Amino acid sequence: MNTKLAESGLNLSVGQRQLVCLARAILRKNQILILDKATSNVDPRTGELIQKKIHEKFADCTVLTITHRLSTVIDCERILVLDSGRQKEYTRPYDLLQNTDSLFYKMVQKLGKAEASALTEMAKQVHSERK
Repeated sequence: MNTKLAESGLNLSVGQRQLVCLARAILRKNQILILDKATSNVDPRTGELIQKKIHEKFADCTVLTITHRLSTVIDCERILVLDSGRQKEYTRPYDLLQNTDSLFYKMVQKLGKAEASALTEMAKQVHSERK
């Protein structure tokens, strides 16, 4: 809390700068939060903690998450899949995973059986909780 920040946070690691940005968003009580690879420069455990805090602190906000880590968005209300900048799919993660022709389904399957199964189960659980 008492760390002096250099211009543009140059005295911090990229991961630390990400955490400072998230802290600022929490303190400002933003109603819209846009996250672009918010956990890409932190270890997996810190990434999970960040995701929990985002869900907790921004539960009543619109959160747009840009990521290539599918585990980051599997519990979102809706997923927008873009291909070459064009919208291809937009619905609930669990619904996308029920459609074997879905681009999202195919991306998840490329992660391997164990990860695909875990993500599908996660999406199913979130889906049933929101009904």
